[in-house]
Amino acid sequence: MIVGSQLYKRYPGGFEALKNVSFEIAGGEMVLIGGHSGAGKTTLLKLLSAIERPTSGSLVVNGQNLVALRHAALPFLRRNLGLIFQDQKLLFDRSALDNVLLPLEIIGLSPKEAVRRARAALDKVGLLAREKANPIALSGGEQQRLAIARAVVNRPTILIADEPTANLDEASARQVIDLFIAFNQVRVTVIIATHALYGIPGKDVRVMTLDHGTLAS
Repeated sequence: MIVGSQLYKRYPGGFEALKNVSFEIAGGEMVLIGGHSGAGKTTLLKLLSAIERPTSGSLVVNGQNLVALRHAALPFLRRNLGLIFQDQKLLFDRSALDNVLLPLEIIGLSPKEAVRRARAALDKVGLLAREKANPIALSGGEQQRLAIARAVVNRPTILIADEPTANLDEASARQVIDLFIAFNQVRVTVIIATHALYGIPGKDVRVMTLDHGTLAS
């Protein structure tokens, strides 16, 4: 499903965030990308989601070469991606339900079907009873689960998360990890960047470790 070959990412000023990174991720895998702060984890996720492009190398996701992908084709690529970054970008002038509805409104789904799917996504993450709540009234763990609901409402084939349990207490972090495991069990490819690999079951989970921009394992 994903093939990266000899990826380099160089930022202005000459800093190399990624150096000669090659890997393959099969459909339905759960992959944890570990490494110290500044190892290149977030940069790699941004390349996978076409937020940024590599300086050199090739990256194919769902059969599409992201290096050569035209800007107009990006929305079609991202319909198959669920993205959860540390900056959740929740809209605090809308309800929880309205936040989850937004991706469905963008693709032009009928209002009736959009509400049905948004409520199903909220139910999946245990927030259906809070659908009318403003996100600012939710706890940190609930806000993270809301971000997950919004990411999966389009039924993506690939779910990408950057430090999804950062700043959460142990119980909230466990709930979030259990959600990712549940999605992976229905064959969603799950890719999580985290510096804290503890607490995530090792069975059927592959770990890739970055060290100063280089893939160590």
